[in-house]
Amino acid sequence: MTRTQHHNSHRLARARSLTPGLALCLVAAGVSSALSMLLPGASPLIIAIILGVLLANLARIPVLASPGIDFSAKKLLRAGIVLLGLQLVLTDIVALGVPMLIVVVCIVTGGIFGTVLLGWMLRVPRGLTLLIACGFSICGAAAVAGAAGVTDPDDEAEEDTITAVALVVIFGTLMIPLIPLAAQLFGVGSEAAGTWAGGSIHEIAQVVAAGGVIGGGALTIAVVVKLARVLMLAPVLAALSIRQRRTRISSESDQQPSRAKLPPVVPPFVIGFLAMVLLRSFLPLPEAVLTTGGVLQTGLLAAAMFGLGCGVKFRTIIKVGLKPFILAGLSTTLVATIAGIGTILAI
Repeated sequence: MTRTQHHNSHRLARARSLTPGLALCLVAAGVSSALSMLLPGASPLIIAIILGVLLANLARIPVLASPGIDFSAKKLLRAGIVLLGLQLVLTDIVALGVPMLIVVVCIVTGGIFGTVLLGWMLRVPRGLTLLIACGFSICGAAAVAGAAGVTDPDDEAEEDTITAVALVVIFGTLMIPLIPLAAQLFGVGSEAAGTWAGGSIHEIAQVVAAGGVIGGGALTIAVVVKLARVLMLAPVLAALSIRQRRTRISSESDQQPSRAKLPPVVPPFVIGFLAMVLLRSFLPLPEAVLTTGGVLQTGLLAAAMFGLGCGVKFRTIIKVGLKPFILAGLSTTLVATIAGIGTILAI
């Protein structure tokens, strides 16, 4: 057998091993999208995570499906993050104004560093703390999985990723009614309340739900502020990748590290994400392209979220103890506080 034939045979075997699990995740993504249409305000991504969690805990997932599920949770997620860039228009974000953009930077940096400090004080494992910090400060489950892909490419601490995603779902969902209620109690107007929601809630879909509850012009400003936070995903992941390279080089100081083993300075999917942002911002893309991109992005991320949900076992979440839940509550409060104070100062 020639090298080419061997390579083709390997690729065919790989495709066959991925097919069952990949098909399961794509079907789950379709079901999640259909259910979201029947349940106004419900995100296909959140539904997909819940379906994955239910399947993992109420039934036995066939071993045959594992390779495809893992592929979905990693590769499809990164493809979805790339297409997420098509939602961002730089002019919309710039239109927020310099004060609000500074607030967004403060939310992300203050949220990350503050959560890391709180995690250290609570003695929560460093890896899990960092994933919670990124997920709660930037854009929820996508940020958790993106950060995990950079800091833990070999899935040595996969339970940390699963735990952080579960915490994003729990605490982000709690924020949907809490922010509108708090805004009403403090007498905050709809625009300021929308800004606060966009600056403090974890997932884009959760922000949309909260913006809809607030009403008025809250939804539009909430989404734009949230997308400004999403844009911070690129520099944060690039910084984590550089840190990971330095850590790897330092740990292998006794022997010359192989360049092949080092993570890239900027992960390829982050470059793709930025390319989509620039494409959307500077080229007049047809509406059909944007619609198709949106559908694909939702489908890919929903399939990935289902894959991540399949790894969430109730016994695993219970086993991590109370400390990660306390950290998640404190991180949510920290990010919401920074966003609230920033909104007051910027508007």
